[in-house]
This record gives sequence, C-alpha cells and structure tokens, in this order.
Amino acid sequence: MEITVKTAQQLRLTEEEFESIKVKLGRTPNFTELCAFSGMWSEHCSYKNSIKWLKTLPRDGGRMLVAAGEENAGLMDIGNDYGVVFKIESHNHPSALEPFQGAATGVGGIQRDIFTMGARPIASLNSLRFGNLDDNKTKGLLAGVVHGIGHYGNCFGVPTVGGELYFEDCYHTNPLVNAMSVGIVKAGKTVSAIALGEGNPVFFVGSATGKDGIGGASFASAEITADSVEDLPAVQVGDPFQEKKLLEACLEVIETGGVVGMQDMGAAGIICSTAEMSAKGQVGMRIDLDKVPTRQQNMKAWELLLSESQERMLMVVEKGKEAQVLAVFEKWDLSCSNIGEVTTDGLLNFYMHGELEASLPAYELVLGGGAPQYTREYTAPAYLSKVNAFDMNTVTDISNLQDTVKQMVQIPNIASKRWVYTQYDSMVGAANASTNAPSDASIVVAKGTGKALAMTVDCNSKYVFANPYQGAMIAVAEAARNIVCSGGTPIGVTNCLNFGNPYDPEVYYQFVKSVEGMGAACRKFNTPVTGGNVSFYNQNPDGPVYPTPTIGMVGIIEDMQLRMTLDFKNAGDAIVLLGTQRNDIGSSEYVNKIKGVTHSPAPYFDLEEEFALHELITSLIKEHKIKSAHDISEGGLMVTLLESAFINNKGFEVNSNGSDIRTDAYWLGEAQSRVVVSCDAENMKAIEALSNKLGIACNVIGKVTDGSIKVNNEKWDSIAIWKNSYDTAIEKKLA
Repeated sequence: MEITVKTAQQLRLTEEEFESIKVKLGRTPNFTELCAFSGMWSEHCSYKNSIKWLKTLPRDGGRMLVAAGEENAGLMDIGNDYGVVFKIESHNHPSALEPFQGAATGVGGIQRDIFTMGARPIASLNSLRFGNLDDNKTKGLLAGVVHGIGHYGNCFGVPTVGGELYFEDCYHTNPLVNAMSVGIVKAGKTVSAIALGEGNPVFFVGSATGKDGIGGASFASAEITADSVEDLPAVQVGDPFQEKKLLEACLEVIETGGVVGMQDMGAAGIICSTAEMSAKGQVGMRIDLDKVPTRQQNMKAWELLLSESQERMLMVVEKGKEAQVLAVFEKWDLSCSNIGEVTTDGLLNFYMHGELEASLPAYELVLGGGAPQYTREYTAPAYLSKVNAFDMNTVTDISNLQDTVKQMVQIPNIASKRWVYTQYDSMVGAANASTNAPSDASIVVAKGTGKALAMTVDCNSKYVFANPYQGAMIAVAEAARNIVCSGGTPIGVTNCLNFGNPYDPEVYYQFVKSVEGMGAACRKFNTPVTGGNVSFYNQNPDGPVYPTPTIGMVGIIEDMQLRMTLDFKNAGDAIVLLGTQRNDIGSSEYVNKIKGVTHSPAPYFDLEEEFALHELITSLIKEHKIKSAHDISEGGLMVTLLESAFINNKGFEVNSNGSDIRTDAYWLGEAQSRVVVSCDAENMKAIEALSNKLGIACNVIGKVTDGSIKVNNEKWDSIAIWKNSYDTAIEKKLA
C-alpha cells in the first residue's frame, strides 16, 4: 500500500505533520506506523493546540506530590501518610452517538486512571450538559447517559456523590459528559506509569482486545457531523464487573513488589501506553502483538495498536517475579499475558508472528517529546459586542415576585436533579456523608486517614460565554466556595476544558482567556492544577458549544466536627446574608430563561472580595458561630433560601429592608461572593465583628420558620408546595 499525503489526511493528520513524521523516521511510514502517529498526535492525546497555555497554569506547590501531567491523575498529600488521587475527563463525542456506552465507558476510564496509580477509588462525580429538555433528542440522550453512568458506577461499586446538570440549546448536537473520580492511597503504595529495566517483561492484563473503540482518540478530535454515525465503532463497550476484578487484582499485585510501572489503556490503546511508559523511562519495548489476547479473529496490527477496548492495563514487571504476578491475575480470573520486554534503544518494535510491523521512536510519539505543539491565532468573538451593549434598564423589573419565583424553581438548570441522582448508588462503601445532610460540596469519609474529603464540580458556562476570563475565575471560585461552605480547605484542581474548534480564532480566544482566568484564581486560592483533560471540537451545526472549563476541586476536612451543612436547622434562627447585594442581573437564569436575553455580562466578581469571604466563612465555622452555610449561585438569593429550607421542611421570613436595588436583582441576581448562613441570635455580634474586620457586608435579612414563607411581609405558599414544584419539574418534562 502506497502511503501518501492523502492517506495521512484520511487519518486526520495534516500535510505538515506527514512531512514531519517522514523526517523523524528518516523514511515514509507504513500504514501501521502512520496509524500510530494519527492516534498519538491527535488532539486528544497530544494536546497540540493547548499545551502551550496549559503550561501557564499553576502546576506545583501546595500539597502536590507529583507534577501536573506526570502521572495518570493528580496526587496530593492529605496527611497521616495518605494521598488523594483525582482526575476529571470528558467522553463527549462517544456519548453523543451512543449515550449509554459513551457515558459508561467514560466512568470506567476515569476509575482506571485512579487505580492504575495504586489508589482505591472512593467517589465519583459528573458534570453533564444537554440541549433543551423539551426536545425528544435531549430526553433520549439524558436518559441514556444517566443510565450509563448509573449502571457502570453502581456495578463497579464506587458511589456517585455529586455533580451538576445544565440544559442549554448550544449542547443539542454535542452534549458534554465529564466524569471525575477520587481515590486515596497510602504512602509508598503508588505506582508510576513508567517502563524501566532492560529485559523486564511487559504484561497485558485484563479484558481481551476487540475492534470496539478503534480510532477513538482521533474520533474525539473531530467535529460531530451528520456522518459521525459512521464512526460508531469508535465508541467503546464497557464491562463494570470485569473492571471491579481488575481493580482488586491491580491493587493486590502492587503488594507483591513486582510491579515496575503500570498504565491503563485508555485513548489510543496499546500504542499510547507503550509509547508513554517508554518515553517516560527513556527506554523502548519489543512487543509481540500476536500474544495480545483478542476476542475477534484476524485483527490486524494497526487494529490491535489503536483498539480502545475497555478494562485493560499494560504492566512492566520485575524480571524474576513473573510467577507472583501471574498468580494474582489467575486468582481473579483475569487474562495476564507476557507480550514483550523492555529494551534500551528507545524504539517501539511491534511484531506479528515474527514479522516486524512497525518500528517507532517512543519519544517522537508523545506529548512533551516529538508530538507537535502549535500556537493558534485568536481574536475576541464578535458576539461580545452584544454582551457589552446590554442595558439592564431595558429589562422590565418584576411586578409579582412570587409568580416569577414559581417559574424559576421549575427551570431545569435550577430544579431538583432528583430524577438523575436517584439512579446512582450514592451509599456503596458507606463513606458518603452527604446523603441525608447535604453540604455545598460532597463529603466523603476517607477511611483510615482520620479525615474527610470535600469534592465538587463547577462551571457556569453562560458566565464563561459572556466573559471567558472572568467566567473561568468564577468557576474556580465557586468550587472553592462550595468546599469552604462545607467546612473544608480547598487543596487542588483538576479541569476538563470543553471548547469548540481550536482553529476558529474566536473559539481559541475563549480557550486562552479561560485558562488565564483559571490560573489567576487557582493561584489566589492556592489550588494548583494537578492535571485534567482538554476536549476541543465540541460543535453544533450552528456553532460551538458554550466554552465550558469544568473545574473539579478537592478539599480536606480535618475534623468532621467542623463539617457544615446547607440546611436551616431551627425555627427562630437568624438568616444572615454575607456579601454585598448588587444591582446586577447579568447572565442570570432569570434574565436568560424568564426574560429571554441571550447576551448579557457575566455577574459581578472580585477575586479579593471572594477570598476575604472564604476567610470569613472558615473562621465562623471553626468558631462554631453558624448552623448552616449555602452559597448563592444559579437563581440568586431566593433559590438559595428555598434550597436551605427544603431539606428539613423549614420556612423563612425575609425582607429586603427597603433596599434601593431592583427587585429582580435583589432576589434573583447572581452577583458572586455571597453566602447565606443561619445562626443563633446570640452569635450575631461576633459574626458582625468578624465580617467588619474582613470588610464583608453582613445583614440579617430574616429568620427561619417551621414551614411558612413570608417575603417582604407577603405570605407565600407553604414550603411543601414549593418543594413539590422544585422536586418534580424535571420528572414532569420527562414523563
């Protein structure tokens, strides 16, 4: 077969990349070799259009135990000889075509990133975006994705403890499915994704290889079109029970002391794991592909290299300890095959039945090695002129607040996500502390450490659309605020950066400014970015999705006595608003969904003000001055009050106290850096004193009741009626 530029382009390589490959090899690659470069130089594996900017993020310091991107997931110290391992990744394109398997294998893949490092996963989270919920296609995608996440997570045995769910028209064709996993590992038990030691055997462990998932990395690096259904074989098929066995076997085999390095076979399959492990160890490998267990006959070399069949690992074993390793996998009834050995020449030599099929320098294939790195042009999007032209005075203020709020609590972005989370097993492992007493972040007891972890995923993409720099800062700030309001200390971030086509200068502007804003906020909160995922080419026929830099954040709760929940506790408790009320309705659910305004500025945000608020909340919790804390986000102050009331069926009496701020802005605006707390009246002086010291506004706006609601002296329906409306809104749309 003659290999030409056209061949390369069909494999989604550019002419320039094809010429570069020929230079690196000193010859024209054969088809198998070109396929390997196609997978490894795809956006999904090489980050060729993003790595320049990712390097500007804070990537070390704090509690970091490995540098960002050095391993399959981030690793941070949580004390008492334990570390936390966490990462978030996307499975957007597969989920758009086959929602059940796309989402299920996304969950499976992120779990392997955790336990391949020697950590036991203890919690899963997810961030999901779909189109308009009134659309039948959206309903089908939502049902399939949720079923897939629930099926895999429930069978695998890791609780799904938190997440977020948004519905916006721009995600109609290209939903976003971002999965996060968190695990813990004891010091000295971690494993690196590295190959070392000439002659050390290379083992393939786990499920047999099939033709599912072939070309998945390249598929994820292209736009979804009407013809994308032809790429359906690129969607992997998962088996959570097989992965559960693989988890236990991998953790057990580490105890033998025979594991030199280990990496899961995720994107780009065998070629990726062999290349990355070899490049990291500055070694090579000889691999006999005919020794790879298969479940389909007559698979070609390039198919074996690029298959993304699930539940598989590549493991380098210390020579002489093969029997111990084989015994562990035999115990767990898992395939474990010696497929090659480590060499010292830096080459990956792949054989089939003794015939050399491909000879590739590992270094030239990988990110940080020979993979290309590009600097793209960017320019401010034209639509920002509409955003900046917004005049709040053209929006008529609310005439009937209660009627408007009734509409608000039924907006899918605000309404209860009960229909979703009841399909997830949140209690397996018995460590989830958030089920009956929710906090702004999910709280999971890290057994054996004496501590708990607070974790969250956050991003309001409308804010990022309106102002990529500020919107990304808000995403980080809200994640940190959720952890602080739960009694935790934020320690680190993993991100999933979902954007459109990077070759579009306006999309690339959104990406660059988002990364810059994220970096500024992460430095302020001392939450280095431990790693993550970039997902480009998230497009609809009408244009890109909203820029969606999803933030996964983890924090530590040193003492569960300091854990804080969001629910109102006792009738008569004072309700206190911390933070400044502002005449701001920009990018709020109210102005977008009720008033139909598509372009308005991101809500008010000041990084220093936000940081001071976090200091205040942390001090109030440590000094036991407050009974609940709930941050103000989507839906504004009124939705925050209702959510705090729903848990224990409490009510509230609140008053705007003659504020000159517009009614809609006061109750429904989404200006940042505000938290609602409840407390005993006797603690108010201490709260006011500390607030004044830190320069944070502090106002008593009302009190907790036994179930009645009164706003500005107007009686509203009982809390039970409001809760029913909030709880059933999504379910009614799906009925």
